[in-house]
Amino acid sequence: MKPNPKSSFTLTQLRILIAIATYGSFSEAALQLEMSQSSVSNAIATLETELGVILFVRGRQGASLTPVGEQVLAYAKQMMQLQEEIYKTVNLAKTLQGGQVRITSFRSITTHVLSGVIAQFRQRFPQIGVTILEQWDNQHIVSALRQGQADIGIIDHPLDDQFDTWELLQDEYVVLLPSSFQVKGTGLDWDDLRNYPFVMFSEGDQHDEEVFAHCSVFDTFLKVAYWVKADSSIVSMVAQGLGATIIPRLAAEPIPNTIQVFSLPVPLFRMVQVAVLADALFPPPVFAFLEMLKSESRFYI
Repeated sequence: MKPNPKSSFTLTQLRILIAIATYGSFSEAALQLEMSQSSVSNAIATLETELGVILFVRGRQGASLTPVGEQVLAYAKQMMQLQEEIYKTVNLAKTLQGGQVRITSFRSITTHVLSGVIAQFRQRFPQIGVTILEQWDNQHIVSALRQGQADIGIIDHPLDDQFDTWELLQDEYVVLLPSSFQVKGTGLDWDDLRNYPFVMFSEGDQHDEEVFAHCSVFDTFLKVAYWVKADSSIVSMVAQGLGATIIPRLAAEPIPNTIQVFSLPVPLFRMVQVAVLADALFPPPVFAFLEMLKSESRFYI
């Protein structure tokens, strides 16, 4: 049996092949596909002729795949899956002609991460609007998600089972010191931090709590001289020589050249995550933006 180079098999034939392999007989496959048994038999016979191989062994017990038939079946399943993906892509494109994506996030993440993703998204889907609701803390971001004010949130602390989350990036807590500060040794150590004044976020801020807890493990208790709400103000005060700070790097950017930047003696990171309400029914534009964010997370991690 030689293959005919001028012929080509069809997806319908592959679909029939999969059905016979699944149900173990031509008659049952015909029943499930709502086709006549002769049509099913002719389709497989034609496919075997075109490929030049025997795909099934027919017998009283039904039909079983030959070794080469098993291999062809695996490829047939892949091709049917690809066909399904093509339809999904086309249908998604048809529905992405309008709509809106609402995001709530920190300023630092909006500035250094989301702005680039939004630019790519708008270039690909110019008719979809994107709005950003910036918040100061995780609590307000979570509240915006629960109240339906946003579809997607960017947070940096664990959430309960009401939300689905995945990691976007890890952002290091860095020590910022005025240019006048002189390190005693070859690198920054805990003694350098114990007796120096600090400028930190407003009291009760979660970032500060993580920093204080981390430092306390190494018997280091920071002396806070100023409590400030805005990260840009903290960086400015460090630049003026009013103290040091420990702050997520993205929150500190852009860091003036006059400021010295160090890692903690034992590094500390915050995990920035994408969060959505679990089991929420989102419109196609939101799903499209989430897919783009997932691609971005693979780049950062």
